[in-house]
Amino acid sequence: MKNDPRGTVFQQGNIMRIDSALVEDVSAPNMPNGFLLISYAVTGPNNTVSIQNLRLNVHRNTIILNSFGQNMCLCSIRKGMWVSAVFSSRMTRSIPPQSNAFLIIVRREPQASFDITIDRIASINVRNQVLHTGNPGNINSQIRFIITDDTTITGRNGRPVDLRALRPGQMVRITHSIVQTTSVPPQTVAFHIQLL
Repeated sequence: MKNDPRGTVFQQGNIMRIDSALVEDVSAPNMPNGFLLISYAVTGPNNTVSIQNLRLNVHRNTIILNSFGQNMCLCSIRKGMWVSAVFSSRMTRSIPPQSNAFLIIVRREPQASFDITIDRIASINVRNQVLHTGNPGNINSQIRFIITDDTTITGRNGRPVDLRALRPGQMVRITHSIVQTTSVPPQTVAFHIQLL
């Protein structure tokens, strides 16, 4: 979640703006009217981040542009696309809340700020908060992951587990920084470890 590209909502008078939202659903039954269901990030207490949904109602006065500033149709927007939006601050109290969209700009997919490695655990050093994946007998096949206080670890059931619960030989999916050292093995920071 920490590196999720979804942006937060900003209010400017009676207008609200979001710079990066993920399209979760699109409905265009009677063009030009329809709606987009988008998700965006909300930062709460202690810098916790949650994902919220918002339904943007599209009408004939809504302007829809692609990333080059050219007009486009609501029917061209698909689930999984990224958009920026300007919409009314007047929202319904429904779940999800609804608002009228003034402007929607379809963005190119944001550049990922993380990478994912799926491999077996080669070794774990709990004391130094380090985990290696790859072939235990071949250092050139390994990656060294630094475990920080922000690294989350979950078991197969999705529940949090302690680093001490992990064992060499177990298969894991590690979400980590795209930045790695040029050392052998390369070293990077782990954001999330999921037991498979």
